[in-house]
Amino acid sequence: MSQDTPQRVDFWFDPLCPWAWITSRWIHEVGQHRALDVHWHVMSLSVLNEDKDVPENYRKMIKEGWGPVRICIAAEQKYGPEVLGRLYTEIGTRRHHDRAEFGPEMYREALTAAGLDPDLAAAADSTDYDEAVRASHKDGIDRVGEEVGTPVIEVEGSAFFGPVITPIPRGDQALKLFDGVVAAASVDGFFELKRTRTRDPIFT
Repeated sequence: MSQDTPQRVDFWFDPLCPWAWITSRWIHEVGQHRALDVHWHVMSLSVLNEDKDVPENYRKMIKEGWGPVRICIAAEQKYGPEVLGRLYTEIGTRRHHDRAEFGPEMYREALTAAGLDPDLAAAADSTDYDEAVRASHKDGIDRVGEEVGTPVIEVEGSAFFGPVITPIPRGDQALKLFDGVVAAASVDGFFELKRTRTRDPIFT
């Protein structure tokens, strides 16, 4: 691939997940310095955990996670997948930086800021979009395998869960990490590199 050819990155996100949000902002940072062709896709922690035995407080949280992924799918169906990146940015900024609760007001604000029809906020309560949510989620999981969460990224034809990072890498650190991910993706048979998280998400 020449230096002038954008590097394709496929990114599966759930607006509910703070770790996915940080990773997505890292990808945005890399895109400030490198030519990237980022394709955004919906993933759902609600789908991922629906049959799992999880604590009640977490179950309540993932139940509310249906709303934003339904809205993302509704926007994708109406406008095309190219709107997902900016809609995710608007929802994620309100959720993770402004600490806004998911709900009709937040959804309408995010849709309006993304230049999309605010009436799509009604999709949050509609099961009409669930089949498409599940299909997009399955696409990501099929590429990376089981026992993972969000985010999922695919580069160089290889998909991984992660990277899980905090705070958001900037400048040279962002590029070094990206080059490392691309290098790992180029090695046939590379599967996992992991250590215990010792920090909460930092959104700066």
